[in-house]
Amino acid sequence: MRQDDHFRAPPLAEERDGFRFRGGCPAIDLPATLQARLKPAPRELLAAPEDVRRWMVAAGLTDRAPPADEGDLALARRLREAIYDLAVHRHGGSGPPGGSVDSALDVLNQVAALPAATPALSQAGGVRLSGPMTAFIATVARDAVHLFGSGAPIRQCQSPTCTLFFVDTSRAGDRRWCSMKGCGTKAKVAEFRRRQREGG
Repeated sequence: MRQDDHFRAPPLAEERDGFRFRGGCPAIDLPATLQARLKPAPRELLAAPEDVRRWMVAAGLTDRAPPADEGDLALARRLREAIYDLAVHRHGGSGPPGGSVDSALDVLNQVAALPAATPALSQAGGVRLSGPMTAFIATVARDAVHLFGSGAPIRQCQSPTCTLFFVDTSRAGDRRWCSMKGCGTKAKVAEFRRRQREGG
């Protein structure tokens, strides 16, 4: 795998099985499993081991994920927070909200060092992955390593109430919102209403 390679899930709907997929790749989508993270009571979408399995399927990594246990749940959450902390740091935030950059890097690199899911070519010509749940989590970690290491244009949604990140693949490199349907539309409506109130 080249340094600038990272896994891209097939283009699917932005929301699948209760999870948001607006980032452009599984590594950037994983932090979206903690919704409203800056509010007093964030919503945990990885509440049980079964949720990790469901997320792997919804993310397009496999059509039949292996069973997950409490250890897998804890590992997925640790990886999620490490990826989020590194994304915040990369965008000039005041530092990772959950700890240091070094500890986030340690978590990411430790998980990426685990045996990853094994790719195989399917009869339909697609790639399917197999292995235990830790291997799927390691695959997402490796995706993050390649993504952060490649210098890919990772952006944070400009909505003041959104904490999602995305890979900017727009032609001009000026994408502002995690989703034009969600945050982009809300911002445009708010701007329209503001102009209406100001008489213009």
